[in-house]
Amino acid sequence: MLAVRSVRRCSRTGCANPAVATLTYAYSDSTAVVGPLATYSEPHSYDLCEAHALRLTVPKGWEVVRHEGDFAPPTPSDDDLTALAEAVREAGRPDRPMDPPSSGSGSGRRSHLRALPDPVDE
Repeated sequence: MLAVRSVRRCSRTGCANPAVATLTYAYSDSTAVVGPLATYSEPHSYDLCEAHALRLTVPKGWEVVRHEGDFAPPTPSDDDLTALAEAVREAGRPDRPMDPPSSGSGSGRRSHLRALPDPVDE
C-alpha cells in the first residue's frame, strides 16, 4: 500500500518543513503550549516543524509549556486515505444536489465580481 504524505506544513513564513507540533495560546494565563501535532488543523492554532517548536520564544512575562519527549511526524493511516477518497467520490457525484445561489446574504457587502446580462443587439 502507498503511504500518504502529510500535507500539513510548518506555519512559519518561508518554512516548508513538515509539521510535527501544534502551538496554542492560553491568553488568560499568558501561556504558549507546544504539544504533539493535533489531529485536525484548528483556526486558532499553529502547526510547527521540530526546529521551530523547540526554538519558540514568547514575550516577557509569558510561559512556554512544551511536550516532553520527541516530536514524531504523523504516520499516515488508512483512515486518511479513505476520507480523501470519500470526499472526492462525493464531490464528483452527478446526482449531488447543488445549493441554489442566494439572492442576498443580508450582510450589505457587495462582491467584487458580479455577473452581467448579455448585451442586447440593437
